[in-house]
Amino acid sequence: MLLTITLSNSVQSWLILCNVPTTAYPMRAFIAIHLPEEIRATLRRKQAAFRSVSPDARWTQPEGIHLTLKFLGEVPDPKVRAVSESLKKLGPFEPFAVRVKGLGFFPDGRRPRVFWVGIEESASLIRLAELVDKAMETIGFAGEQRAFRPHLTLARFREPRAQAALQAAISQQGEQDLGSFEVSEFFLFESRLSPQGAQYRKVERFP
Repeated sequence: MLLTITLSNSVQSWLILCNVPTTAYPMRAFIAIHLPEEIRATLRRKQAAFRSVSPDARWTQPEGIHLTLKFLGEVPDPKVRAVSESLKKLGPFEPFAVRVKGLGFFPDGRRPRVFWVGIEESASLIRLAELVDKAMETIGFAGEQRAFRPHLTLARFREPRAQAALQAAISQQGEQDLGSFEVSEFFLFESRLSPQGAQYRKVERFP
């Protein structure tokens, strides 16, 4: 028998005021840094410049581009609260700058599935990602087995085949330095799939 519990509006309002994440269903969640609008606008222009040479790519909506620290997947409601409490324990951190620089592909240029803009190596950013990963590991999420490779996803490809025209356009433009921004906070995000594409909601800010 399936038991559905619906919170009253007054209870939901109280939980929101108390900054307690609430969902009535498993939440597709990830932890990420929100990008400032000037960086997002730069990414939008970059996508427009490359769109004509790779029309079969699935271009990410600029509003949906984040600097992901850890993807959590489907998280049931009780565990959302555990995620929140665990991240709160990390406490404040010293703000730091990250530079958006370089273009590339995952897993490689021969059979690419993802076209990305890179993030210049930053000890502070790597440290933050490691702390988040360890915090999630303590509450049952699998730890990352691969090294953290910060990036911003511009597009994905349905078929992993070489993108000769796109690669030529990248080479022609040379090294891409797209600016920098300061990181002083990060968020727990919810991702909801819809016919119009993924929709994102900030669930909670940290620290």
